[in-house]
Amino acid sequence: MFIIYLIIFIWGTFIGSFLNCVIYRLENKLSFLKGRSFCPHCKHKLGFFDLVPIFSFIFLKGRCRYCKKEISIQYPLVEIATGLLFLLVLNFQFGNLQFLILNPLVSINFLYLLIVSSLLVIIFIYDLKHYIIPDKVIYLLIGITFFYQLIYNFQAVNSSFWSFFFSALGAAGFFFLIWVFSKGKCMGFGDVNLAFLMGLFLGWPNILVALFSAFLIGAIIGIGLIILGKKKLKSQVPFGPFLITGTFIALFWGQNLINWYLNFLLL
Repeated sequence: MFIIYLIIFIWGTFIGSFLNCVIYRLENKLSFLKGRSFCPHCKHKLGFFDLVPIFSFIFLKGRCRYCKKEISIQYPLVEIATGLLFLLVLNFQFGNLQFLILNPLVSINFLYLLIVSSLLVIIFIYDLKHYIIPDKVIYLLIGITFFYQLIYNFQAVNSSFWSFFFSALGAAGFFFLIWVFSKGKCMGFGDVNLAFLMGLFLGWPNILVALFSAFLIGAIIGIGLIILGKKKLKSQVPFGPFLITGTFIALFWGQNLINWYLNFLLL
């Protein structure tokens, strides 16, 4: 069991390394489908031992082997975060590994969740750095999620699929109203697209858990930044990372949080 979890984590870190490459190439409008990885400073092509997730950063002491310029801490953090996300998907969604291996539908669902999680990591970092949700990634994610929900819930198209679809419309509609009435000052249109994705991905009632968590975490961090003098009351703060954090909270612990809340009301 430990070996399987270790393999999944290592696999996740290598995917995280690839996600770093995608983020950089999106930022610089480069294709990520061709060409070897290179140092962003000196452009020297990197070898295998320069690209081992986490360990290369440690052994190179956070500097390029060739030009000695600092490597952004983003790289190991994304690798670690992706590895941990892969473990969470495995542990919370598919605790029975034998069932995962023997059931093709479960295996497809597992792969789908890994793909969605990986693309959400790209959006998280990109929005955090540039205050923009990249259209290429969010529309790709919406397309993947839409067709997955349609096909996976085909036999229950009159119930399950529409539950996800109307959750998406409700979440997007709420953010669209904020975008319209604030004239884009409180919310970007990329957040509207992200809210649509969240509803389509999580469905009802997990979308409520995700949105509540996002606003709560956003408020806490925002107030903290103001108190520390890092931000002012009217400063712009990217909301995408909070929405994505709320999405993962709802995915992994949403039902437990809902049950806890309902039990709390009954006390």
